[in-house]
Amino acid sequence: MLNRAIMFAKQHSPDSVRVVARRAQLEAHNFRLRVSVPVADRCEFTNVYHCAVRKTASQWVKSVFSDPVVYRHSGLATYDPRYYGWKDPRVVPPNRIGLSLYFSHKRFSKMPKPDSHRAFFIYRDPRDLVVSSYFSTRDSHTPMGDVLEVRAILREKSKKEGMLHLIDHLAKKGMFSAVRSWVDAPPSENVRLVRYEDLTGDDQLAEMDALMRHCGIAVPRPELAGLLDKYSFSRMNDRKKAGGVSHYRKGCPGDWRNHFDDDLTQAFANATGNLMDKLGYDRESRPISN
Repeated sequence: MLNRAIMFAKQHSPDSVRVVARRAQLEAHNFRLRVSVPVADRCEFTNVYHCAVRKTASQWVKSVFSDPVVYRHSGLATYDPRYYGWKDPRVVPPNRIGLSLYFSHKRFSKMPKPDSHRAFFIYRDPRDLVVSSYFSTRDSHTPMGDVLEVRAILREKSKKEGMLHLIDHLAKKGMFSAVRSWVDAPPSENVRLVRYEDLTGDDQLAEMDALMRHCGIAVPRPELAGLLDKYSFSRMNDRKKAGGVSHYRKGCPGDWRNHFDDDLTQAFANATGNLMDKLGYDRESRPISN
């Protein structure tokens, strides 16, 4: 009942109300960490930045990096600038993990940052991005930005026509070009590119351990394994289902094959050019015939 009430409130509250409520929730969470969790190891970097495009498990990343285990081994509380009106001149204050920075590489490069920092960018098969964005926008995403406008369009169209519309919409909004900007950027020891499929796959523990170490956060393997089990997709999905519509849905790599046909494959290729080659995904993969 409580989860359903929370879901209803998220879907029907004005943006300004949700922002204030979320900021208060984050402040309360960070206060509890500071007063109740002793710091065992301090991160050597002033800031850590989580960069991404939407539908790359941002909520999951946020949950993991906000956990007391990560704070205990870093001394860094989390910070989402969206809930602070982007008012900090550095975007993210010192000694924080900046979450959900949906930036192109160019914008990130221009952002004021301390010399001592680390960043990571999570990318995903863009075909799965389209499918995930379609169902999220049509059914479950919190109303914000142009979500309601696009949702109305998608609900008027068939699934195929809706996905064709969304491919064009995402291209115009710059999602595909944002991904390209990070892949084309010169290599930097400060930035780690992370595949969603690796971060959520069979070698998740090793991949997350490597990511944490890149960020200067040394969580002992047993604690990290427990942390990943705590925030497994199945557990988070079960919690969301109790509230009605699951925002996590499947999250399975290759789900695009269940939805793309030749027309969608061609429209996607027209919108993304050689992006699949840049990312190293198999362009020759074919959709499942219906």
